[in-house]
Amino acid sequence: MSAREPDLLEPRALSAAYRPTALIPTDTVASRALVVVIAIMTFLACLTAGAAILIGEASQSWRGDVAESVTIQIRPRLDEDAEALLAKVAEAARTSPGVAEARPLSLADTQALLEPWLGRGLDISKLPLPRLVVVRMRAGHGADLGPLRTAVAVASSEANLDDHSAWLDRLTAMANVIVSFAGAVFLLVIVAMSTAVGFATRGAVANGREIVEVLHFVGASDGFVARQFQNHFLGLGLRGSLAGGGAAALCFLAASVLSAWWRNSAGGAELAALFGAFSLNVLGYFALVAICIGVTLLTAYLSRWIVLRHLRNVQ
Repeated sequence: MSAREPDLLEPRALSAAYRPTALIPTDTVASRALVVVIAIMTFLACLTAGAAILIGEASQSWRGDVAESVTIQIRPRLDEDAEALLAKVAEAARTSPGVAEARPLSLADTQALLEPWLGRGLDISKLPLPRLVVVRMRAGHGADLGPLRTAVAVASSEANLDDHSAWLDRLTAMANVIVSFAGAVFLLVIVAMSTAVGFATRGAVANGREIVEVLHFVGASDGFVARQFQNHFLGLGLRGSLAGGGAAALCFLAASVLSAWWRNSAGGAELAALFGAFSLNVLGYFALVAICIGVTLLTAYLSRWIVLRHLRNVQ
């Protein structure tokens, strides 16, 4: 006795015969390629933003150090006692408001400063070199140098106060240029990523054009159709941004560990003095997280906007 053929009208047979096709295929070459593109762009955006944050922090540290450091140059006359004049000016600087420390440099200290240019063993006592007093201002008093200028002028007419304003202006200008350049690169990366998302969304709409238009004509709301694309690209953006942002965070962590190791060498100490410890603080990592969230939301928003614009043009 042969087995009974299934009745196509039975609910079980109907459910087996009907296989709903997804409006947007979830696992395609184009989807995987878009995830890779988003990951790369997010990685570059996070690196650029992190570098701008590091440079900004290093610049702020430089400017703070320069603003709080003042040098007094003394050019004593031949008939004057240089050491006595140096001590007099240093004492006048110490008693000025806002001064934390005033340290006169001895001849040995001055010779150590000149050794890279003049070499060792040179007797500089016979040279008409200015004597220096290094002054460190208290925090918040770097811009108020009026009392110190007055005290130095009263102590000696041969003393000249150098507040390093020229260096401070150069450091500020350099930092602003670098941060502005990083911001421009960041915007270019975001524009490139948005362009890639736009092309991918248009491709997905073109592949499912018949289904999209049928749903539109049978009464499906534009919001429903756009939501399918939005959710699809939201998932792709989340995967890509997490991969790119995670890779960037790992790079900064590795740079922090390596910089701590390099700091023991002479070259590493100089790099640390110029650029800091290559270590992002908590706010820096929060910025990376914010970029990942922004990339994900931007991907979803662009896909929704493009689909809605396409549906408005469907007659």
